[in-house]
Amino acid sequence: MIGLLQRVSEARVLVAGEVVGEIGRGLLVLLGVEQGDGRPQADRLLERLLGYRVFPDAAERMNLSLRDVQGGLLLVPQFTLAADTAKGMRPSFTPAAEPADGQRWFDYVLAQARATHGPVASGQFGADMQVHLVNDGPVTFWLRVPPG
Repeated sequence: MIGLLQRVSEARVLVAGEVVGEIGRGLLVLLGVEQGDGRPQADRLLERLLGYRVFPDAAERMNLSLRDVQGGLLLVPQFTLAADTAKGMRPSFTPAAEPADGQRWFDYVLAQARATHGPVASGQFGADMQVHLVNDGPVTFWLRVPPG
């Protein structure tokens, strides 16, 4: 499972011109599900997202996590993160989970995040989304928990 996290001062997702999710200061996370991903990968990735120290402390060092700053979490499904780009001029999506599995594990991460952290918002699985963000820093990290 892959999470591309971006520290933001604000972010929102629109579907058909309507806001479906938005946060203030926090993390926007594009989330990709790979074949073979399951509960262990989902739980570990969420643990890392909530605990990853990317926010500045009083000394301006990245020592605080999303939990520490009580920031928002905006999860956006993004199957293209699981693309194989090793050769050629067109990505292969063979490593990506089937849509039903992708949605199941995205929904699971979202539900677990809502149960353990607040505020949490999300994009819409399978929709054509427009993502607006103000990347703070910019600070962007790619986290991956390999499939079982």
